[in-house]
Amino acid sequence: MTEPIVSTAWLQANLKDPNLILLDASFKENQSNIETDLENIHIKGARFFDIKNTFSDTNNPLPNTIPSPEQFEFEARKLGINKNSIVVIYDNLGVYSSPRAWWLFKVMGHQNVAVLDGGLPEWISQKYPVEAIPEIPNYTIGNFEAKFDPELVKSKEQILENTQTKDSVLIDARAENRFKGIGSEPRPGLRSGHIPGSINMPYTQLLRNGKFLPKEELVKILKTDSRPLIFTCGSGVTACIDLIAY
Repeated sequence: MTEPIVSTAWLQANLKDPNLILLDASFKENQSNIETDLENIHIKGARFFDIKNTFSDTNNPLPNTIPSPEQFEFEARKLGINKNSIVVIYDNLGVYSSPRAWWLFKVMGHQNVAVLDGGLPEWISQKYPVEAIPEIPNYTIGNFEAKFDPELVKSKEQILENTQTKDSVLIDARAENRFKGIGSEPRPGLRSGHIPGSINMPYTQLLRNGKFLPKEELVKILKTDSRPLIFTCGSGVTACIDLIAY
């Protein structure tokens, strides 16, 4: 799988591939206050990828902190994921939390992974089958191996250094009012504004009706110089939407 995004038609055609693992990375609630009435159904055969708990370091006070490779490997194996698995991830808001799960797999060295464009809403709009979410079954333990790639993660210290060196371009995926510090932050006690030198590219500008804009439109919007790109947001979720689009 070479593209980070696949269509619902592609998924429907490949659902019976024995190597395909379909993951539902939906959030029960989100900081963008986006509502859905699809929280109790999923694509048949999907396995729940719990970003907030199972696939985060919950001992860290910051939300959605990346888990250790050991934790990720252990939990991925429990979901029946193998080294040769073709992983497709979706969420029930269209495109929201699924890119975060995609990025986690990339960080852990798994390349055969993609996001379902339009997610569950698009799947339903195409009249493909869904079912009520069943009790979580026990899957056959997989042989997934996490191979952490440190190049895909930047520390606070590295970001602070970059404000001086400007070696990389920092892209902020939050809404414009939060970026400019004229809107309140969703988490109490969090200062408003943005990291000095960063560029605002709200993730909502890259989507239409819950799907990514066509490539030709994205190319017109996403213009930067030749420096490496670093992506940020409020809690590491919507930054991954920008990352895939770029």
